[in-house]
Amino acid sequence: MSQHVLVPVDGSRSSRAALEYAREQFSDARLTLLYVVDPMTDYSRQRAYPGYTADDEYKSEREKGEDILDSVRETLPDDVPVETVLEAGPPARVIVQYADDHGVDGIVLGSHGREGPIRYLLGSVAEDVVRRAGVPVTVVRGLSDD
Repeated sequence: MSQHVLVPVDGSRSSRAALEYAREQFSDARLTLLYVVDPMTDYSRQRAYPGYTADDEYKSEREKGEDILDSVRETLPDDVPVETVLEAGPPARVIVQYADDHGVDGIVLGSHGREGPIRYLLGSVAEDVVRRAGVPVTVVRGLSDD
């Protein structure tokens, strides 16, 4: 029976590094690419920037997620068994819940490697996933300029 590996993606270099690591280390595994739409992102952007319109780049975070999943999927060879999923909610909670609900054998995710006060202000999805996941988690450190 093949393994099922969850790879959360957000379009960053660190998430691409995590996907590459997953492909190298789990070459026979079925991959699920998960983009988590944080519902607070659009709201925060609109509140922080009066006059902001979502037309600037994407109409919504959901559209952005779909675009990222499509572009990441296109980088994989056709023979790689992969599924793409878009979910909404707090990222760490959604990642752990998805792994629990879908019999995932492991999670490979990227870390932006933030340190100091910015890490405490923004939080660390990777750290939360490591603490809460019921399966092994591999954190891949990406390049610092995500």
